[in-house]
Amino acid sequence: MSPRTILLAFLLLCLSACEREPDAPAGTALPPAGTAPAGNPRPTDASLSPAANPGTPGGGKLPGATIVIAVLNDQSGIYADFGGRYAVEAAQMAAEEFVSRTGAAVEVISADHQNDPDKAAARAQELFDKSGADVILDVPTSAAALRIMKLAADKRRLYINISAATADLTGKECNRYTFHYAYDIPQLANAAAQWTAQNLGKRWHIIYPKYGFGQEMEAAFRKAIESAGGTVLASDPAPFPHPTGDYTDWLRRTIAYHPDVVGVMQAGADLGAVARAYNALKVRDQRITLVAGLLLETDIQSAGADVLAGTVFATPWYWAMDREARDWADRFQKRTGARPTFAQAATYSAAVQYLEAVRRAGTDQPDAVIKALENYRFSDMFIRNGLIRAEDHLVQHDMLVGQVKPSADVREPRDTVKVLGVVPADRAARPAAESGCTMR
Repeated sequence: MSPRTILLAFLLLCLSACEREPDAPAGTALPPAGTAPAGNPRPTDASLSPAANPGTPGGGKLPGATIVIAVLNDQSGIYADFGGRYAVEAAQMAAEEFVSRTGAAVEVISADHQNDPDKAAARAQELFDKSGADVILDVPTSAAALRIMKLAADKRRLYINISAATADLTGKECNRYTFHYAYDIPQLANAAAQWTAQNLGKRWHIIYPKYGFGQEMEAAFRKAIESAGGTVLASDPAPFPHPTGDYTDWLRRTIAYHPDVVGVMQAGADLGAVARAYNALKVRDQRITLVAGLLLETDIQSAGADVLAGTVFATPWYWAMDREARDWADRFQKRTGARPTFAQAATYSAAVQYLEAVRRAGTDQPDAVIKALENYRFSDMFIRNGLIRAEDHLVQHDMLVGQVKPSADVREPRDTVKVLGVVPADRAARPAAESGCTMR
């Protein structure tokens, strides 16, 4: 192809981009691998804490708009260590690697939603409208996540949720611009119930906080337990927030029911409080195992390994689960000084898969990227046996079952979990036919 032909093609591409309808989602064509980017990136709002542009070989940028990845999460509150700025750093790692491979221009920006749904919605609007974000990643807490999914549909921009647990993201409220990546409540429940039925027993006592998240957890675990051939002997709600943090009465009921398992749906500090009552009453001596509905790596750090020692839980990933995960965790630690949580690892993985879908599509135009993502099968350092389901946009993948180690068995920082088993992707995920999603 002659230089004149290439120049004419470039001018036509630029004219086409300029004539795009104002409300249409942006789309940037990718160059062949190795092309040096040139031109100006999309503007960013300094208040949104833009990360440094990773740069590209040769120091240039692509003509037209840069691919903009936004990470929206809690950077100053209770989930700051779980995702936070290290999740932004994980996305930056993915961007730099993609730039190195392709020569594309990629920018990573971020915002702190402070676990407030209203602030989350306002910050997401700024990320889309002011900073030109092509995709928003992460967004912990279910209330904030559900607000962002509606905004993504309105804006026709992609949203890949990482760290909210609610299955409603791929349920009746689903939309084609939203994907649920790392885990959801049915995956936690199915993995824990199936492994427990095979290894610990089938009789459960459930303790759950009486509010939306706890009730969704209780319902999902009850269904999973019964599907695995188990029985819920009793399911007792506890106030939320708990006025005293004393769960002694609930654990005394556990002893009276004498199940194989006490399933605890509390999270964070409340989970630690339940574990302390469990230890004080020596419930383990009754051959009753504590199974946590949702246990984060940061919960173990906060409560202490010995408080939660012996607790069984399902999780999508653990940094030392195998050589591939550990190798990536070593690179992350060299960069940040810390071992990654599953939210941080998942943010890296999601950024990689988004950018690879852009590469396959040849553009970052949202509808084209969605087509490149749907029904895509892959495995990487985070996802194993992954399938991005077209029916509801759940990322189906293997789930782990782990157990918290006592401090005496901890050999290095954050070496707090023993992997007990793996539940295959198709057994862990809720069937797409049961999601209630009508993709639109």
